[in-house]
Amino acid sequence: VKVTIPFGNKYLDAVFSVPEKKPTCGVILTHGAGGDMNFPHLVSLAAYLASRGVLCLRFTCKGLNIAYRTKAFKTVVEYLKLSDDYKLSGVFLAGRSMGSRAAASVIHQLSLEDDDDFIQGLVCLSYPLHRPKLQSKLRDEDLLFIRCPVLFVSGSADEMCEKQLLEGVASKMKAPKKIHWIDKANHGMAVKGRTTDDVMEEINAQVFSWLRENIELEHK
Repeated sequence: VKVTIPFGNKYLDAVFSVPEKKPTCGVILTHGAGGDMNFPHLVSLAAYLASRGVLCLRFTCKGLNIAYRTKAFKTVVEYLKLSDDYKLSGVFLAGRSMGSRAAASVIHQLSLEDDDDFIQGLVCLSYPLHRPKLQSKLRDEDLLFIRCPVLFVSGSADEMCEKQLLEGVASKMKAPKKIHWIDKANHGMAVKGRTTDDVMEEINAQVFSWLRENIELEHK
């Protein structure tokens, strides 16, 4: 279901992947610095989750300004929260690369503003912890303030997220967290000798099983 979400004097393009049964939980997904909501990994994850009962809303927000991306993400969260079509008890924020930074930033901001339980967790796909070869400057400021559960899915050969550095940040985080390493994957989740579909299957299954652990699915 395609929708347009008002954002200032513009609109954000978004697509709902709707499960057959009425969902009570959702995931909001966005893309990295390049691309848009039709990035194959996002499309694949949204379809996978929707087929297992989780509503997915993915949206496009172009721009390399993290504050702008964060503002857009926040607008989408409010939109879904107030939606009459989908009365959700909670939502997980998810993003790829820069999108996951924006998601973390939204959670940090909202935690300072209100303490409702609408946001239940964060999924970071290829979190860009640092720029390539710039390991001294970590983008961990939002992560350290987050309290809700966090899942990282990163490639062990990601040039923007060195394994030891992410593990170090995770050990300082107050939130319950889990890291799933995709062996030998780079920032784009490409692995020599494996097809994209094969890698996506691993990522999708990880995300879904983690979501299931963090939602009381049996209550629904």
